[in-house]
Amino acid sequence: MKSLLKFAALSLVGTAILTSPAFAALKEGTQAPEFTAPAYLAGQPFTFDLADALKKGPVVVYFFPAAHTSGCNIEAHLFSQAIDQFKALHATVIGVTAGHTSELAAFSKETEHCGGKFPVAADEGAKIAKEYDATLMLKPDWSDRTSYVIAPSGKITHVYSSLSPTKHVQETLDAVKALEKQG
Repeated sequence: MKSLLKFAALSLVGTAILTSPAFAALKEGTQAPEFTAPAYLAGQPFTFDLADALKKGPVVVYFFPAAHTSGCNIEAHLFSQAIDQFKALHATVIGVTAGHTSELAAFSKETEHCGGKFPVAADEGAKIAKEYDATLMLKPDWSDRTSYVIAPSGKITHVYSSLSPTKHVQETLDAVKALEKQG
């Protein structure tokens, strides 16, 4: 029985380490790395270009581990519920993931996830996530859950990193509102 408890405890610790973010996210004030990526909006493919999006206003780039996983489903749904508030502030929202990229077309249009309201981009090999220091520590080919607010100048104005999906929307929305006030 004791060995079973030890095994269970070690398994929990191992899982926590495997899914822990690196916490090396880029800092506020840093120039955001530019990127283009294959993306989907309401199931339709296109190429997302950060530089083009920044011409329209601030951009929220949120990294998430994988489409069709419980936390990522919640986070995408919360962003879809708040998308009109972001749009009212002329902000673009883009989800970026290295996990389950073959499922992004469906994920982008399903009502319980993105609902066709904002795009999600495929980050094969976590190349973009690596540039943003947003990879899982022991699974570096997957993104962690880190959100960035990028000003039209290309400077990062807010960073929030937490594996819990529940506060990313409010954190980034508040940061976009603060950026609007600085205006």
